[in-house]
Amino acid sequence: MKVTIRAQGDGFSVYIPKKDLEAKVVATDPAHVFGGALELQGGMKIYLEPQTSIPKLPLTLEAKKL
Repeated sequence: MKVTIRAQGDGFSVYIPKKDLEAKVVATDPAHVFGGALELQGGMKIYLEPQTSIPKLPLTLEAKKL
């Protein structure tokens, strides 16, 4: 599914157009890279391909629901 990642204060938020849902990222695994398993506010978990650096945001990526 397509998601849009945005910077939000000191963290990130994820917008999922298919569900018309925007949620704050509350946990990441691994914590030292951008991407991987992301836990969203509300308990939903998604997976983004890990990247070693934070790309320019906002950014639309393909994500997998965990």
